[in-house]
Amino acid sequence: MDTQSRMDLIRQVGEEILTEDDLKALLDSNEHPIAYDGFEPSGKVHIAQGVMRTITINKMLKAGCKFKMLVADWHAWANNKVGGDLENIQTVGNYLIETWKAAGMDTDKVEFVWANDFMADRDYWKTVMNVARSSTVSRILRCSQIMGRKESDALNASQIFYPCMQAADIFKLDVDICQLGLDQRKVNVLARELAPGLGFTKPVAVHHHMLAGLHEPKGDALEAKMSKSKPDSAIFMTDPVEEVERKLKKAFCPEKLVEQNPVMEYCRYILFERFPTLDIERPEKFGGDIS
Repeated sequence: MDTQSRMDLIRQVGEEILTEDDLKALLDSNEHPIAYDGFEPSGKVHIAQGVMRTITINKMLKAGCKFKMLVADWHAWANNKVGGDLENIQTVGNYLIETWKAAGMDTDKVEFVWANDFMADRDYWKTVMNVARSSTVSRILRCSQIMGRKESDALNASQIFYPCMQAADIFKLDVDICQLGLDQRKVNVLARELAPGLGFTKPVAVHHHMLAGLHEPKGDALEAKMSKSKPDSAIFMTDPVEEVERKLKKAFCPEKLVEQNPVMEYCRYILFERFPTLDIERPEKFGGDIS
């Protein structure tokens, strides 16, 4: 596959690419660059994590990337997920991996790396410290968005350290492409800025779209994203058909509105990846069936 075809595939994944010139130079020089994402094992899995993530990672693999998925168990522990119980967090991590297998992710070509496995690595913690020494407290607090937190939230010290760990993960995994959601943008930009001064290669950032929740969107796209903390606005991988139908019937879907319409988003980012059309049954008085 030539560089342009690979670029086109990655553009399908990335709503934002930092930068396209950097990406082209990388693909020209490296047939199999290393891309990565990290996930916090934090409970139930919704379709943005389960289905949409499967679609995007498979596209990155098709574009020739090697993919590393960081199971961020210690990060979830630092962020007080799953009651702050590390063993339970790791159980959820294994559950997420099995969910992706069931959803069709080509997991034979994905390397799952557990954060727990390099927590005893002195070089990793040296990098974490160097990231912290090179960053102001206010900059790190702005990065708290990556944890689903706000700058104004009262954070534990472990949560303040989290962005430094995530930036160090990128360098530890020898990543060429940070392929995460737009909600992770701030720490990826931090890593890009710090990389040269810390002796690492500046990674390309490919940020995918954040799938919206079913409720009427308020605020920016990151605030409107699907979240397990709003269970009635999220479709979970384990929801029975009846529950999915119930949630969709209550979804925000005003007529003649395409943008900021969650139902239209699900068609664009999930349904049309597998099916060419959507058939809608309507009474004749409303114009009849339409595709």
